[in-house]
Amino acid sequence: MRHLKKKKIGKGKDHARKLVRALAASTIVYEKIQTTEARAKIARSLVEKLITKGKKDDLHNKRMVYSELPVNAAKKVIEVLGPRYKTRAGGYTRIIRLGKAKDGMPKVQLELV
Repeated sequence: MRHLKKKKIGKGKDHARKLVRALAASTIVYEKIQTTEARAKIARSLVEKLITKGKKDDLHNKRMVYSELPVNAAKKVIEVLGPRYKTRAGGYTRIIRLGKAKDGMPKVQLELV
């Protein structure tokens, strides 16, 4: 059987989940972060999904956003980013390559459009 291969970004499932949520929260609060390419690609998918949920103004989507993010980031998604991207049909983030870090890993900047 050919199972799907997932990117490994942390020291196990729990660590990876916490890392992705922290990266997503930082991206939402500061609107841009610098990280490695693999981590940015994984965090981008979560950020896009959360902003899409924040666009719809109903209780279920609000609870879904609050369950994934800290309070300050969730509030920003619902009150600021949801209305900002109301007419945009996806593609809320951009990845810009910055070169390599000291350890040789490709550095990127993940930012909101």
